[in-house]
Amino acid sequence: MTERLTVPKTHKLFIGGRFPRSESGRSFIVTDSKRRFLANAALASRKDARDAVVAARKAFPGWSGATAYNRGQVLYRVAELLEGRRRQFVDEVIAAEGLTSKHAQEVVGASIDRWISYAGWSDKIAQIDGAANPVSGPYFDFSVPEPTGVVAIVAPQKSALLGLVSVLAPVIVTGCTAVVLASESRPLPAVTLSEVLATSDVPAGVVNVLSGHTEEVAPWLAAHMDVNAVDLTGAPIQLAADLERSAAENLKRVLRPPVDGEPDWTGESDVDRIRFVLETKTVWHPIGI
Repeated sequence: MTERLTVPKTHKLFIGGRFPRSESGRSFIVTDSKRRFLANAALASRKDARDAVVAARKAFPGWSGATAYNRGQVLYRVAELLEGRRRQFVDEVIAAEGLTSKHAQEVVGASIDRWISYAGWSDKIAQIDGAANPVSGPYFDFSVPEPTGVVAIVAPQKSALLGLVSVLAPVIVTGCTAVVLASESRPLPAVTLSEVLATSDVPAGVVNVLSGHTEEVAPWLAAHMDVNAVDLTGAPIQLAADLERSAAENLKRVLRPPVDGEPDWTGESDVDRIRFVLETKTVWHPIGI
């Protein structure tokens, strides 16, 4: 039997529900934990970052306007699709992070569970963070959490799947839309997740995934005037201060990277990550007669 040739794959970006090549035409080599070739990935440029923000902004009114119940059901469907591609995710986590098969299966299982956990918060966060406020006078006074808008995420560098899910799911469950800069050296789980999202009920543009060099792309996202918040969890400490200064230009919300290195993602879901992308709107209404 003739031995088949290996067909190297070049993964693309995920912007507005489509898979375009980088505007720059560039790509870079992705290797496994032992520095062996895995694939090529698109090297995102400033223009790609801008296009991703435009797509996220376009998707925001529809996604934020959907009912909390509907968003939860859409995200549950994503979990079903993640489960269907479990084997592929296990293989990619093994290659990216150098884990044993057993450990990788635990990580993938935890990632799916984490996604389901955040999906369950969709119709509950308003009950936790909302309030009917006591006032003096014939009025109703309600405080209601609302999504902040477009959120740029610098994904964790080491935990290519569980860490990614842990920072992405709490953003989109609120009604926000996201532009994700995947792990620079371990982008393949993020690419596969984007393929899952493309075949799910998540509207185009709600999640946009870029691959490339963090120091090249992150500054454009942090400085972009149509980005409302930026999660710097995966940003290098030496770059984070500059990114935070850029974000201050339009008063973005900023989630700083942990000073002690990347956290242990195996704990419980972090509700504070949901609160980070929520704003509180207070409404007064006369009681009437």
